[in-house]
Amino acid sequence: MELATSSTSSPSSTPQWVVDLQSPPVRPKNSSLPEPPGYTAPTTLSAKGSKSNIKSSSTTTPTLQRKPPTPEEMDTLKLKKAWELAIAPAKQLPMSAVGMYMSGNSLQIFSIMMVAMLFKNPIQAIFNIGNVFSRFETPANRQQLWGVKLVYIACNCLALALGIWKVNGMGLLPTTRSDWLAWESAREPLERAFPDYPL
Repeated sequence: MELATSSTSSPSSTPQWVVDLQSPPVRPKNSSLPEPPGYTAPTTLSAKGSKSNIKSSSTTTPTLQRKPPTPEEMDTLKLKKAWELAIAPAKQLPMSAVGMYMSGNSLQIFSIMMVAMLFKNPIQAIFNIGNVFSRFETPANRQQLWGVKLVYIACNCLALALGIWKVNGMGLLPTTRSDWLAWESAREPLERAFPDYPL
């Protein structure tokens, strides 16, 4: 009740938190603690005489600025990012293998779509290898990027091998002999039936 009466009795008075925000605390000059790195001290107000004669004096500390990286450091950083991108398909292989195992070997829409995506993504990645690594290529690291590109192609080939394994598990590869294959020779039966002649 007292809070309500005090706040309504003086509506023109400024709240204390507004006063604190508008006038931040001034750090004493005889303090032995250094300023934190990157911190700029606020403008200090020194009053002389009346409030009308306020002079502002600012104490600034030199801010630490980062040096721009050298071309060698940029090449090293680009090569590191290229290696991370090259190994990324291999990191997705365990998740893809679990998905292939969980989808089963029966011919269903879900399993067929997963196998199609497993073939589509690595083939697209191999054909777009120039666009993928163009942002990391510089004249200084062009020779080193050949190894990165070969690792990228090898990781995508592993994903293709996983897709071939899945298609074989689904029975879509002609790895076993069957009678309907045109190139297969006719099988000879193990037992021949002879007509029964009376003796």
